[in-house]
Amino acid sequence: MANILLLREKLNLTQDELSEKSGVSVRTIQRIEAGQVPSGYTLKALAKSLGVSESELRDTPENLGSKHLRWTKIINLSSLLFVMLPPLNLFVPLIIILAKKQDSPANRQLVSIQIIWTLIGILLLMLILMLNDWYGVQSKQTMLIALAWPIGNTIHILTNAIKISNGELSHIYPRIRIF
Repeated sequence: MANILLLREKLNLTQDELSEKSGVSVRTIQRIEAGQVPSGYTLKALAKSLGVSESELRDTPENLGSKHLRWTKIINLSSLLFVMLPPLNLFVPLIIILAKKQDSPANRQLVSIQIIWTLIGILLLMLILMLNDWYGVQSKQTMLIALAWPIGNTIHILTNAIKISNGELSHIYPRIRIF
């Protein structure tokens, strides 16, 4: 959670000092600053030791800052540019996350969603090949299966883009985390 890192640096505290002040282990603080969501007790202890409310430590659009939210939008929409090229719809967002140091739970979830969509695309391709080769199905309806994947992914990316623009990072679906 970038909020804890920013607040800790604002108070000129090291991770060790925050650990002593809050009673939370240094390793837990490191994990939280790297993007892990803290549990209720940990969140309360950190909020108390930093002198802020628990809501100020959560990743909400107001707390994330416009720069981070802008990169979340870019990461989501970068998949749209490569919706017809399944490997690139994964690699481009990953490259952006790593190059711009925008590793957050929301961004990881967006990449996880693209991993699922890529797996769905592979399964649909295998289904089309099986229908054509094994059963001799040679119809135009099999092409509809191939078109369903990019259309579904496009709709999903645009839906998440609207949610991100409205500040609903906690409503990005599906709520999966592979990456």
